[in-house]
Amino acid sequence: MLKNSFFKTIPFLLFTVLFNSCDKEYNVIGADLIGDSSFDLAKSESAVVAYNQKIDIIQSDNLAINALGSYHNPSFGATTANFVTQLNLAAVNPTIDATAKIKSVVLTIPYFYDKAQTVNNSDGSHVYVLDSIYGDVKTKMKLSIYRSGYFMRDLDPAEQFLKPQKYYTDQNADFDQVKIGTSTGTPLNNDPNKAQNTEFFFDPAEYSVETTSASGVKTTTLKPPAMHLNLENKYFQDNILNAPAGSLSSNVAFKEHFRGLYFNVENSGSNPGVLNMIDFKKGNITITYEETVVTNGVSTQVEKTLVLNMTGSSADPIRTASFLTQSNTNADYVNATNPDNVNKTEGDANLYLKGGEGSMAILSLFNGPDILGADGVTQVPNGVPDELDVMRANKYLINEANLVFHVNSEQMKTSPMPQRIYLYDFTNSQPILDYGDGSTSLNTKYSKYVYGGILAKATVKNGGGYYYKFRITNHVRNLIKNTDSKNVKLGVVVTEDINTYVFSDLKTPNAFLEKAPKASVMNPLGVIVYGTGSTVPDAKKLKMEIYYTKPN
Repeated sequence: MLKNSFFKTIPFLLFTVLFNSCDKEYNVIGADLIGDSSFDLAKSESAVVAYNQKIDIIQSDNLAINALGSYHNPSFGATTANFVTQLNLAAVNPTIDATAKIKSVVLTIPYFYDKAQTVNNSDGSHVYVLDSIYGDVKTKMKLSIYRSGYFMRDLDPAEQFLKPQKYYTDQNADFDQVKIGTSTGTPLNNDPNKAQNTEFFFDPAEYSVETTSASGVKTTTLKPPAMHLNLENKYFQDNILNAPAGSLSSNVAFKEHFRGLYFNVENSGSNPGVLNMIDFKKGNITITYEETVVTNGVSTQVEKTLVLNMTGSSADPIRTASFLTQSNTNADYVNATNPDNVNKTEGDANLYLKGGEGSMAILSLFNGPDILGADGVTQVPNGVPDELDVMRANKYLINEANLVFHVNSEQMKTSPMPQRIYLYDFTNSQPILDYGDGSTSLNTKYSKYVYGGILAKATVKNGGGYYYKFRITNHVRNLIKNTDSKNVKLGVVVTEDINTYVFSDLKTPNAFLEKAPKASVMNPLGVIVYGTGSTVPDAKKLKMEIYYTKPN
């Protein structure tokens, strides 16, 4: 009993020592503080100015996730997303006998699905619910897969071959006009089953794969949902198994010979369509063929496979590009993002955040008057907002600072909303300090959840409605602690991957924008949130909430 009490006492003593040793440096400007009688806790709502910025044609090569489909978003307009990718040989320089004859060519690209909603049946089968798909999953479209006739360079000759070649959202026509079909002009996915071409849909059902062991034993395995299409045997017989000498000797030679696949979609009829976010890198083409082996005068058919991957390596990289064609654009969206209509003084009433070739919002914090000097008293303007001068002079201790974007549900109507938006340092094209939040989630899309930007719904008590919230405590602390810190502009965009913070270049940079976050190009969805214009209801207006401790 005494022994147990002794060991329970040790952690308490250690904690006491550590607490007392750390307490000497506890009260620093801008740090968290538990209030006591020497401090007053307070909350302020700081003025923000936020306005729209159009994102024109933008770099869209080598994205981690790519959209495929055609979808009409009532709040923004229609987006058609096509895709092109090079291919790599899983094993270079294969030995293929002259007797080789293809049995099947199968293209497989897995879809994202919600693991939490997967149903495991007693017979071993499963029921899946697709994730990252927008629109009715049963919607049919025309899907045509062609061999690409466009050679995608690794390096840009205009940059003396010193920088990577860039591809942009508007280049669909460049690839479409040189696409290559079968000998009869049809797409490569010309199977009699219309669900594989003219009536294609993103099927959430699992599929089965049959394999045969060396001893002849056949095994059937159930696989999660995927694009699982038969491509024409004859075309791959002529162009892969019977390819010109040297074409398969290396992946460099192979990409020169077979330049890749081009995925083209067309919406069927007047339906709104559907868009699916896909990780094409996990896809491949499996060519199954037979060779005749003669042993002691006896002929035997031996089955072999040749795999073409949609991913590369540092030694054998591949190029991909996403093409986003906009049409039937909503008039309100066009007007709001027209530079002539943007209000940079008080901000815009509605902020249109649209991924792909879309739009973003630019924010300015601490937008009050500049009458006082650095001491927060003397009336000598110094280029710093008075609110910030007063906080610095009075050594305010920031407990928490937030930005809350309320969704304009009336304007959004039935349009799907992106699950996440991203706030960053627009002035320097880099993340803000709070982005360094190390919080993780089983679903990587929800990592950095303390930093925020995740779509949420308010309780009825708090007015209901959807919103996105960012914690910018460290950003504000830094502005107050370090008087030489610049009050930079912030940018807000839609994001598909919160862990991707690199940037894509605009095809034609302008005076206000040269690049945008790459993850925003991946997600072609959009959301309309309330801004800072004078007509916005006060409860919905974008403000910066600051909880601080003021020394007495």
